[in-house]
Amino acid sequence: MRSAFDFAPFRRSTVGFDRLFDMLENSAAGQGQENYPPFDLVRVDDNHFRINIAVAGFKSDEIDITAQQNVLIVAGKKVEEEGEGYIHRGIATRSFERRFGLADHVKVKAADLKDGLLSIDLVREIPEEMKPRKIKIGGEGAGERQTIEAKAERAEAHD
Repeated sequence: MRSAFDFAPFRRSTVGFDRLFDMLENSAAGQGQENYPPFDLVRVDDNHFRINIAVAGFKSDEIDITAQQNVLIVAGKKVEEEGEGYIHRGIATRSFERRFGLADHVKVKAADLKDGLLSIDLVREIPEEMKPRKIKIGGEGAGERQTIEAKAERAEAHD
């Protein structure tokens, strides 16, 4: 299924963004999906996020949380309770699976189930080598470059 927006011109003029375009197209195609269980996405600060999922009636051993590369999967499978004498069951107990796309370097920090609300804390941890850094002009390594160039000039002069 194609999305309402055509990404073909962007695919032709960019390199390495295929996964982003695929994700955008898939999210547009999946908007008709079931909305069970309901959830909230919360930005705590620039590098901390929380997903709150309403899982009333589920116990912690009935919920699986799996973090894969760039995907968080939350699945619940309720154990059938026979013979409880229910006249009406209004609390949903059907199985579910929710998938959340995670950006690069976003990791699951913790998960907690309290009062029917599953909270999953996420943190963005950018590796030190990928953080912006200042480059000093004439700093470390500049003298070596001059030495190498000087050696090359001397070698040419001797030939």
